Amino acid sequence: MIKELRNKTKLISVTGLGYVGLPLALEFARYFKVIGFDTNKERIQLIKQKKDPSKELVPSDFEGCDIEFTDNPSDLTQAHFHIIAVPTDIDKYKVPDLKPLKEASAAVGKVLKMGDVVVFESTVYPGCTEEECLPVLEQQSGLTGGRDFKYGYSPERISPGEKNRTLSKILKIVSGNDEEALELIAEVYDAIIKAGIYKAKSIKVAEAAKVIENVQRDINISFMNELAIVFDKMGIDTTEVIEAAGTKWNFHTYRPGLVGGHCISVDPFYLIHKAKELGYNPKVIAAGRTINDMIPQFIGEKVVHFLKKLEKDPAKCRVLVLGIAFKENISDIRNSKVIDLIHELQSYSMEVLTFDPRVTRNDLKQVHNITMVTKPEGLFDAIIIAVPHDEFKGLEKQDLEALANGELVLFDIKGIKNKEDYQYYWRL
Repeated sequence: MIKELRNKTKLISVTGLGYVGLPLALEFARYFKVIGFDTNKERIQLIKQKKDPSKELVPSDFEGCDIEFTDNPSDLTQAHFHIIAVPTDIDKYKVPDLKPLKEASAAVGKVLKMGDVVVFESTVYPGCTEEECLPVLEQQSGLTGGRDFKYGYSPERISPGEKNRTLSKILKIVSGNDEEALELIAEVYDAIIKAGIYKAKSIKVAEAAKVIENVQRDINISFMNELAIVFDKMGIDTTEVIEAAGTKWNFHTYRPGLVGGHCISVDPFYLIHKAKELGYNPKVIAAGRTINDMIPQFIGEKVVHFLKKLEKDPAKCRVLVLGIAFKENISDIRNSKVIDLIHELQSYSMEVLTFDPRVTRNDLKQVHNITMVTKPEGLFDAIIIAVPHDEFKGLEKQDLEALANGELVLFDIKGIKNKEDYQYYWRL
């Protein structure tokens, strides 16, 4: 198949054009002919205008690409090598929501032909591809996986906001249902991945490798968050502790913070779900999630106590939160723990305004009861730098003081400012 893909007599399809699928589709389209499919008509219209809804790509990234964008699933019939890269989230009960993945599998299954290949990139628990997605493909196509079509799993490793770690510069794990599938999938991805290909021994191994990448980070950050809570009670600066401990050669540096987004704060629940299905209740993974989920409450309580020590009534205070994206230098607010922090502050009847130069969401007020301003104006009893965007790193002390109601009270969650420069300062 690789020969036909290269001479463009056979096509590649990418289903799901979010922060993972769109850059993947464009990169493949520099070497092959690609069909980019998404059910969101508005997203497709923006992409056709060379506008990335995730704001990670610029118009020039669309140049030189042989690609057709569509919201019509029947257009997938043209392709022979199908990639599914749709979101995998959790529901309100923190149970994996596989609906988008199954719907995408059904859409691809309806157009599957003898000899086609299907590769999944969505983050899942080990076994999901073969236990949940494969049956949908077979049911919709009337074909048998492994005999009539090949399938595999190649976990996404996109890191939004990190311009030095783009798709082609990140080592790619690939897996297949058999050796033939593995070699074909590896050869196709090798055309776009400069960092190299790692061939996993099985699909389950590849699935497990992906999910523990984020679970590991979640647990390590939760450890630092717990230490931050303990050290705060002791009057010790956690950043100073980390810097001191970091002088040892085998110390692994992680920093405390708000842990949100669609990876670290979600993926552990996939592994927890599967473990419970198998009769084991994981302790460490669940504890890490519990600690990280409580950090917004901890910070909110610190703000309240700080203001009370300054003899201010929290219910009469006005607070500015700088940043609402789930991490620095991106526009994505999905599962942002800043939203939880704002709600915590609002529970004390504070007036809370937020400003984020990278976010242009118009529904924040309606969906989350959050007022986002286009420019901070007026005076604030406390200012919280919740997300270390470059724009906020560039703020001078006088810029912040100009917004303060009396003495500047600064909560610098990630510690991007020099604490020695401020009289009333706190960092996690």
